[in-house]
Amino acid sequence: MGWNATAAASYARWHAGTTSQHRCAEYTHQAIKAGGIDIGHTKDARDYGRLLEGSGFRAIGAGENPRAGDVVVIQPYAGGNHSGHMAIFDGTTWYSDFVQRDMWSGPGYRTARPAYVIYRKN
Repeated sequence: MGWNATAAASYARWHAGTTSQHRCAEYTHQAIKAGGIDIGHTKDARDYGRLLEGSGFRAIGAGENPRAGDVVVIQPYAGGNHSGHMAIFDGTTWYSDFVQRDMWSGPGYRTARPAYVIYRKN
């Protein structure tokens, strides 16, 4: 089975809660799997970039806008969750274990703006 960005985004949309359950990596990983790709597993969201790259995802360029099926991996920031964060985009909204208001999962990330990479499967 090949990559189905629509199926991945749909899974994320249907399984996301209204508030964070601190399980972003688990939920985003499952959405990717629902899209037809088993990227493997690692404990922390911050470490999923290498697994995405190993499964054929590439980092999008600075001038590229996110599109459905893109996955963001955000590094931790001082005082925040040491695991970092990850989420998947459906073309309009970012989802992890909850429906996010933007790519940044909360005020700490929004203020600190730590390093991140958005990955796309071609």
